[in-house]
Amino acid sequence: METKEERIARRHRKRDAQMRASPGYVTFSIMFTLAYPFIAVFTLVMSIALAAFSAISKAAAWVASGGKSR
Repeated sequence: METKEERIARRHRKRDAQMRASPGYVTFSIMFTLAYPFIAVFTLVMSIALAAFSAISKAAAWVASGGKSR
């Protein structure tokens, strides 16, 4: 006889298998795999741009304060 935990685990495995077999899951998985490099590059470029604008802003604040701001 299986325990309550084993029954729950079996139901979860069955539900997960059904979900992974669905067309939506397969489509999302493929699309995410294909898009991931673009997402990573976009994130890197935006992070660099944010750091550059932040440095420009800090420099402008320093100049505007006459060299007294940190």
